[in-house]
Amino acid sequence: MEIVQVVGLGLIGTIFTIVVKQYRPELALQLSLVVGLIIFILMVDRIAVIVDVMRRLADEANIDLVYVNTILKVIGIAYIAEFGAQICRDAGENIIASKIEFAGKIMIMVLGVPIMISILESILQLLP
Repeated sequence: MEIVQVVGLGLIGTIFTIVVKQYRPELALQLSLVVGLIIFILMVDRIAVIVDVMRRLADEANIDLVYVNTILKVIGIAYIAEFGAQICRDAGENIIASKIEFAGKIMIMVLGVPIMISILESILQLLP
């Protein structure tokens, strides 16, 4: 039922944004940002539950938390970069949106380097 509330908030925000854009275009983007942030804040508790479950499962499976934390950071970077890029696109700034996505991809690659090194070291240990 919570998704109905989120979608309802989004639709109401969209309608208000469209109406406000006709009379005060400079406020329309701000209204859109506020609605987006409210939706994000509503989801923070859900995100915390997912993070907690993943860490608990990793602990039970004896998986090093470094790997789980890295995966969670990658997911966070992807979502935040997408959120920021969409806000820029809504404002008509496609070039900035592309650069945000590019920066997100680079940050994800940087986080992946230690895992790749660990995998390569494991493979090298298996070779005679």
